[in-house]
Amino acid sequence: MSLLERIHSQADLKQLPRAELDQLADEMRHVIIQTVARRAGHLAPNLGVIELTLALHRVFDSPRDKIIWDVGHQSYPHKLVTGRFERFDTLRTLGGLAGYPVRAESEHDPFGTSHGSTSISAALGFAVARDLKREDHHVIAVIGDGALTGGMAFEGLNNAGELGRRLIVILNDNEHSISPNIGAIHRYLTRLTTSRMYRRLEHDVWELLGALPRGRKAQSLAGRIKEGLQNLVVPTVLFEEMGLKYFGPIDGHDLDLLEETLSDLRRFQEPVLLHVMTRKGRGYAPAERDAITFHGVGVFDPDTGTASKGSKKTYTHVFSQTALEIGERFPNAIAVTAAMTDNTGLKPFAARFPERFFDVGMAEEHAVTFSAALAAEGMLPLTTIYSTFLQRAFDQLIHDVAVQKLKIVLCLDRAGLVGEDGAPQHGVFDVGYLRMIPGVVAMQPKNGEELRDMLWTAADWDGHAPIAVRYPRAAIPEDALPDRAPRLLEIGRAEQLRAGGDVALVALGTMVLPALAAADLLAAGGVSATVVNARFIAPLDEKMICGLARSVGRIITVEESIVSGGFGSAVSECLDRNGLSATPHLRIALPAEFVAHGKRDQLLERAGLDASGIAASALAWTTTQQRQFT
Repeated sequence: MSLLERIHSQADLKQLPRAELDQLADEMRHVIIQTVARRAGHLAPNLGVIELTLALHRVFDSPRDKIIWDVGHQSYPHKLVTGRFERFDTLRTLGGLAGYPVRAESEHDPFGTSHGSTSISAALGFAVARDLKREDHHVIAVIGDGALTGGMAFEGLNNAGELGRRLIVILNDNEHSISPNIGAIHRYLTRLTTSRMYRRLEHDVWELLGALPRGRKAQSLAGRIKEGLQNLVVPTVLFEEMGLKYFGPIDGHDLDLLEETLSDLRRFQEPVLLHVMTRKGRGYAPAERDAITFHGVGVFDPDTGTASKGSKKTYTHVFSQTALEIGERFPNAIAVTAAMTDNTGLKPFAARFPERFFDVGMAEEHAVTFSAALAAEGMLPLTTIYSTFLQRAFDQLIHDVAVQKLKIVLCLDRAGLVGEDGAPQHGVFDVGYLRMIPGVVAMQPKNGEELRDMLWTAADWDGHAPIAVRYPRAAIPEDALPDRAPRLLEIGRAEQLRAGGDVALVALGTMVLPALAAADLLAAGGVSATVVNARFIAPLDEKMICGLARSVGRIITVEESIVSGGFGSAVSECLDRNGLSATPHLRIALPAEFVAHGKRDQLLERAGLDASGIAASALAWTTTQQRQFT
């Protein structure tokens, strides 16, 4: 039996002899590598926090003590030692373990995380609740240096320093290796400043200076000297000024030092920050060599690290190529992203136009306002953000862009269901909130060719509002893009693909091809269907919609987004505005609930958004409508 198989509780981990911990860490790395190789997911971040995870769970008492992992893409080791080892092979599969901390999954996940920079605010909330309930336990937030680029992290730090509650913030810094000499000095200083003897001496000296004549002046001078010496050695000034005692940096792979330091920090009755240096991909050579590629990786060969690449181009590949072409054509085109250079396909743009590329860090709100100011000065920002993360910049879209009538091109990757990453990552809400913003233009292509046309249309458009192009995390339907110049589309004009007299299927983006396939199935059942590629969410092609209402008489809208307030709602509002509210209308969309994780095709089938599901819903509804009419 492996050591990992014997860990069923925190007690088992705490009782494990120190001599066996390194073997346990090796076993955890092996299990994570093998599982991610089969299931895909986040690899390098998880390999980098194994020792930190072991130290946290040996020093603290989860679930009584609350451990909150920022973003959560480094929580696999945490899952392994909190009773989920036997189910770990189900990671990111339908009905299996989630790829992030989820409250419903385990009592050891006190707070669900998936978006970045939230852990400190959440941890402070837990700390305040603990104090109000007069309880006595620890609250720990683990945040990476990447997530610390988000403004919300500093909002949390600011409030934590102001409230002064007992709280431990661990800054997991995995962007830099540790120099042996500097590391040794920092290790000594950390052990010294966290020792009881040092803290007692510091307190006694402070009190003695205060008792001397002009004591306050002496204390002030001593404080400035101490601060100056600290700033020469460690970057404490920012955190200390915000009210958190700073310790570190320390080696995040030294189990003895981690346990010793964390044990000592337990006694502080104020907020403290421990700076831990780790290496992404630790223990797996391919991930250590290329932590960016192995941060979030698809299926790969664990022996070689070679990824199993699909043969088809994705929508992201099409965007990447088109953004480069737009950059060549428009000298004022600027690409902006929020910590997603590689995953959004902007790496070629960054290499070709380094002076016109800006990765602003994990800060979507800043990215949008930054883009708004660029637009105000005549630039053409290609603001490239995942749909799920654009939610964080909703206020900026209204206040800083739309109200001021500024044009930025929103390139929304991962629109729709994203598959195994699950509920917090699905891009299913932007249709509803984009179309409610006055003046906004929002569109979605049916294939890669149309994505290219839409991006060029957005770049060429001379309007004064945000213009959004949303596209999925999926392969493009066609084998290759045609060798032709991009076409500029007429804003707000839909495209009829098939004529029929019994029902009209008005489909958005990824649902166009399934709707066409559904029309074939309906024809076999004696139902003749019109199929329309909506193209535009806003402005809607009201002429087309009203014409279908009058000629066909029955409309079904199909979309890969949430039913509440989505594209179908826009069509209903259009019918109502034009005195056609009596037109029978069925909305086929994602249910008004949070969709779980699983393969995208599985989720679409479960939601009835594949061809057979659309056809079944349309046939049952149309048959009922025909009976009622006769």
